[in-house]
Amino acid sequence: MLRRLYAWTLSLAAGKHADRALFGVAFAEASFFPLPPDILLVPMTIARPERGYYLALLCGLASTMGGALGYAIGALLYDSVGLWIINLYGYGDKMEAFRETYAHYGLWIILLKGLTPIPYKLVTITSGFAGYNFFLFMALSAVSRTLRFLVVGWLLKRYGEPVREFIEKRLELATIILLVFVVGGFVVVKYVV
Repeated sequence: MLRRLYAWTLSLAAGKHADRALFGVAFAEASFFPLPPDILLVPMTIARPERGYYLALLCGLASTMGGALGYAIGALLYDSVGLWIINLYGYGDKMEAFRETYAHYGLWIILLKGLTPIPYKLVTITSGFAGYNFFLFMALSAVSRTLRFLVVGWLLKRYGEPVREFIEKRLELATIILLVFVVGGFVVVKYVV
């Protein structure tokens, strides 16, 4: 089943809706969706390495735009939707401390967390909740998210063939590594940040 899913994802890269699917996942991940766009970006870039930078820029744009939705959730709907999303991920008890930290380190929080696998939706919602300057938030999001995806695109463009071979030979291990990557981001936020 896992191999069929992998083959389907690779075939998606050649489909006419591939870019829209990637855009949609990157947009949603920045505001509410639990999985990172890397689940599509990686196989799509491996399938067509010449499009790696384009796909990375598409992810950066979509993630930045999705960040505006996350910001709006935090600013306008925190008591209902925003709090529900934060509690869904188990981070409700950290939000007040996180908000206070924004007063002093907001710029660095947005830049650094935008570059990491830490769920970005937490940064976007908290930025709105904390009342961080929206235009500065958007600029920092554009820089950090685009840079994050460009690094992935560059790595895959440069090392894509060995990565593809590794994934195809050891698909189960590659899936476990991806899950560790995703769950690790949640754990870091829950217990470290």
